[in-house]
Amino acid sequence: MKSVAILGSTGSIGTQAIEVACMHGLRVTALAANTNVDKLVEQAKRLRPQILCIADASRYPQLKEAAAGLGCRLLAGIEGLCEIAADDSTEILLNSVVGMVGLRPTLAAIAAKKPIALANKETLVAGGALVMDAAAKNGVPIYPVDSEHSAIFQCLQGNRRSQLKKIILTASGGPFFGKTRAELADITVEQALQHPNWSMGSKITIDSATLMNKGLEFIEARWLFDLTPDQIEIVVHRQSVLHSAVVYDDDSMIGQMGVPDMKIPIQYALLYPDRLPCPTKPLSLTDYGTLTFAKPDYDTFDCLTACIRASEMGGSAPCVANGANEAAVAAFLARKIPFLQIGKLVNAAIDALPVTELTCFEDVAAADAQARAFVAEHLHM
Repeated sequence: MKSVAILGSTGSIGTQAIEVACMHGLRVTALAANTNVDKLVEQAKRLRPQILCIADASRYPQLKEAAAGLGCRLLAGIEGLCEIAADDSTEILLNSVVGMVGLRPTLAAIAAKKPIALANKETLVAGGALVMDAAAKNGVPIYPVDSEHSAIFQCLQGNRRSQLKKIILTASGGPFFGKTRAELADITVEQALQHPNWSMGSKITIDSATLMNKGLEFIEARWLFDLTPDQIEIVVHRQSVLHSAVVYDDDSMIGQMGVPDMKIPIQYALLYPDRLPCPTKPLSLTDYGTLTFAKPDYDTFDCLTACIRASEMGGSAPCVANGANEAAVAAFLARKIPFLQIGKLVNAAIDALPVTELTCFEDVAAADAQARAFVAEHLHM
């Protein structure tokens, strides 16, 4: 049986990965959650992993008490995540934690020469050069789990990468597609958390509402597929059926389609190159009837514009954009700032902070800290 460790096991991606693992007999060797001890222990009782980790170290005593008698090795904090990532008992790591915290475990897995199913986009946004250079040096494959990047990865199979002209990165448009900035001024947290197609965690759902999520995916795609900014076209596709597409030099466009269900890209990443039955419903084109496509509104959704600008600037700019966004989204969810302030803070951080070269993890951490500090100081600019 193939063995897998899951970072972020209690989140949306993690729970669906467990469903895929159970269907195909994958052995789950380790589970890690951020704060949800009860759900983590519930998963452990069912799956019997060797290792459990709680990223919020303050909850370790709670984990120790709740997991007593399970026979699991118990870990905590970022060091625990890194230990799981490099553990000898695991054949592939699924990294589905949210935020910049995912970077160090990714690097730890690469150093241990572990293949990675990557659902933590901030890893590549903040430290893309470090990650891809290390992966190339160690011969470690990175299988994308984001539905869009998985689609691109699938569409590249069996074709000459040198003949790729560009990629089409699709976006659902989030819950506020078609709205003006004036209409977004008074958006509530509850409204922003209502995504039309996908069930995701709160941070990612807010990122989808601001289109920051698509901006992060723009940066991630550059690193994953070695692209220039002008090789990436973003298209709003409200139905989330065409997950993305590629265009070759002969102008042939090849796309990957399916129902909006993350189990499909999760399974492809974990079982690559095999295609086995998936616990999801099949796509019926006639049920949908019509698929629509539109250009993004770059003026209204300035988080998307910020990410593209940061990608073109290079160096620490994408890391700054990501860190500023994480801090701003947390402030919005805490009802400290209005919805439109998120994009304003991200753009301001990119403009204000110097662009530096990122040569090691410490450089990335420093740029991230600068961005978060900037947001904290300018919440009500």
